[in-house]
Parts: sequence; C-alpha cells; structure tokens
Amino acid sequence: MSPKGDLLMILDEVSWMNVRRFRALHERGTPLAEIARECSCDWRTVKKYLAQDGLVGPPRAPSRAGTQPRLIDPFVAVVESWLRADITIKGAVVHERLVAEYGFTGSYQRVKEYLAKERPRLAAELAVGDENPLTGLHRRFEVVPGAQAQVDWGEEGDLLGHVGVGNVYSFHMTLSYSRDPFVAYTTSMDLATFWDCHRRAFAHFGGVPGAIVYDRTKTVVKRHVAPGAAVPVHSEAAAFADHYGFVIDVLAAYRPTGKGRVERQVNIVREHVITGRRFGSIGDLDGAFAAWLPIRRAQVHRTHGQVIAVRAETDRAALGPLPATPYLVAEQHLRRVGKDALISFEASLYSVPAARVRPGQRVAVRVSADTLTIHALTAETGAAGAQLASHPRAKLRGAWVTDPTHWAGLPDGHTRAVTTDPPGPDRPGPTPAPAATSLIADVLTRHRADIPVATRPLSTYTAATQGEHP
Repeated sequence: MSPKGDLLMILDEVSWMNVRRFRALHERGTPLAEIARECSCDWRTVKKYLAQDGLVGPPRAPSRAGTQPRLIDPFVAVVESWLRADITIKGAVVHERLVAEYGFTGSYQRVKEYLAKERPRLAAELAVGDENPLTGLHRRFEVVPGAQAQVDWGEEGDLLGHVGVGNVYSFHMTLSYSRDPFVAYTTSMDLATFWDCHRRAFAHFGGVPGAIVYDRTKTVVKRHVAPGAAVPVHSEAAAFADHYGFVIDVLAAYRPTGKGRVERQVNIVREHVITGRRFGSIGDLDGAFAAWLPIRRAQVHRTHGQVIAVRAETDRAALGPLPATPYLVAEQHLRRVGKDALISFEASLYSVPAARVRPGQRVAVRVSADTLTIHALTAETGAAGAQLASHPRAKLRGAWVTDPTHWAGLPDGHTRAVTTDPPGPDRPGPTPAPAATSLIADVLTRHRADIPVATRPLSTYTAATQGEHP
C-alpha cells in the first residue's frame, strides 16, 4: 500500500462523515476533485471512501501492538531471574534496580505492564516444582516432648518513644509440644541480641529443645537461595547451635504455617500484655510478661486440650541439658577513631585510650547484647587483636559512653591565662583562666543578689530624659 493509502486509513470520524455526505452528489456526476476541495483532502481519499459500499463506520488504523520493540526487552532475562528468586518482588523495586544498575530508560508503567503478564506465568511455572502445590492447605504436625521449639520476632513500635527509646521488639520462643511461651523485649534485632535471647529462653525453660524452627532471618541464614536448594546457615548460628546441641530447622520461603505456634503467640502476648498499657522501660515490659505468664500457663490450650503448665512439665523434662559454659556471640564491625579519641557505633560515641591510638586509625568493635569492646587490628592479618577498651553498650541512641582516663595526657586548658599588663616588680603575674565550673559562682560573688535595689516610678525617668528635675 502506498503512503497515501496509509493516510486514508486514519481519517477521524468527522472527516469521514464529511466525505461520505457527498456520496449522493458524486452519483449524480459531481467530480471527485470538486468534492476533495470541499472536504480539504486528497481526491484519491474521496474516491476510496465513496467507492466503499456498506461501510457503516469510520476506518480504524491497524493496531501497532507488537510492531515496535519494547524498552524492557533487553532486560527480560534479568527481571525474570529476580522473579524466580522472589515472585512477590514489587514493580517499583524492579524499575528502581533497572534504572540504577542497568541504565533502563523506560517508565515504571512499562515495567508494571510487563510484570502483570509475566508474573502469573512464572508463578504457575514455579508452582510445578513447589513442595506444596495445593495452595492454601498445609499439613498439621505434632511433636514429642522436648523435640522442638519455634522462634519469631514481633515489632512493637515506639512503645518507649516517650523516654527516648526507638523501636521495641519482642523475641518469642514457644515449646511446640506444650505451647509453653517465653518472651523477651529488646531494642535491637542484631546478631548478639538474637542469640542472647536464646540463652535467656533456655535458662527460662531449664534446657535446650532438640530442634528450633526459624524463618529465613538474616541472623540465621547467610543468604537466600532458590526453592529446594540447601539453605546456607550463618557461621555464628551454626556454632551456637553446635555448642547448645540443637538442630537449626529453616522453613521454606513463604511458609508461615510451618511455625504457626509461635506466630499465634506473638499476637496473644501483644493483646494481653501490651494493649492499653504504658511502660517506662524494657524492664517494665519484661515484668509485665512475667506477671501475665502464670495466667497463660494456667489455661487449657484449645488444640491439645490440656493445661499448658501441666503439659509443659513433660515438655521441659525432655529438654536437653544446658552446657557448663555459655556461648557468647559477638558481632564484629570496623570503625575509625576520631580526633577526639571517640568511635561511633549505632549513633552513640565510645572512648578509646588516646595514648594507644592515632586519629583515623581503624579498630575492631565487638558487640554483645550488653557489652562493647574495642580492639586494635593486627598488622599481619587485619583481625582483632589487643583490647583497647570495654564499655557497657549504650541503651539510647546518641549517648556518650566514655572513660575519663582515656583522655589522660590531652590538653585540658588548665594552663591557659590572661593579662592586661606585662608583669613587673609591683604587678602580679598573669591571672589563670577560671575553671568553667566556677564562673557562675564568681558572678554570684561579685554581683550580690541579696542587696536591695530602690524602685522609682517610670515618670521619674521620663522627666530625666526631658531635662526636668523631680
């Protein structure tokens, strides 16, 4: 078809009707050129549409769908790999990564349209190899006493925001056989805090379960893998489990029903311990749970039909023994020493001995649930070496945790002095600068606040400014 023929196909509805109204005149002998002048179009267009019998509507341009290359086509393989790793990944995340990492120039809408078509196809494909193809159903299981516990975190928000504490979290461990609960409240979910809560839970129950079920939290799992592949466990998690003698059981992705016992406990504790109450510290939260725990253990559980405390006696008796020494998990970080002999960690500042470091020096920071230690780095391996300082871990962000002896030898200003005249035989030497702490006392000494001051009416001062005498 010629280019002019292509133009014939895209007449708008008004123009098409304008041409078609001359059909009767054309049949009576009106030339095509004259009709074309009246319609402001090419005579060939007039000829085409006047010659089409039975045409009841304006022409439609052919669809261009699929005729132009899509901007996302070069990135299809990348996006598909992300979808296979996590079928629920958000379109906004996909667009953000494509722009930042691959130079994608298309809009978010194009990505959204592509995902709307490809996500269902890949989801169906992945479902073929899923261990649970029966969507919405799961297998109920029971365990023998002492065999299993389940662990989960709860996010409790800014419960302590009024006292300067940020987010509060709740650590939950539930014995699967009896549903006997343990809860500890924290201000962090980091590695050291996570495993410290395990030690507290084991001490609470009086033993160690045979296995503990987790979801794919970063304090247990080193990295995410494809469905069906073996999950790589964090080295500290493996060492902790080996020391206490339990097996780490990591759930498949998106299987919350696999630890439904502890999932349910998170909501129960939140409703009965936290709702409608006000707390002033983490200790208050732990105390509230301890006060409610006897009430919970005295209840008959709806699933196994027994009193939780009674069934827990059998459960606890079957737990493994606690080791003679605890395993202390310490998370390690690198920091630089500032010119003020301080290092920063989690927005708080900690001092180091000025005599043993230099500005800008890198040091290793080892963090446990309650303690922070600072170590020099060995020259050969770069690993943590000699300990430089040890501090209690800051409870509030932005705190200063310092040891005044760490600044020994640094100028403190006690030698500063001021003078107005050079010293002579009859003039005293320079006056030492007063200590900052004595400035207020000095002002109060020289300016007595107990001396009565006369009061006069304002008219006296007005008369004085106008040259009058009272």
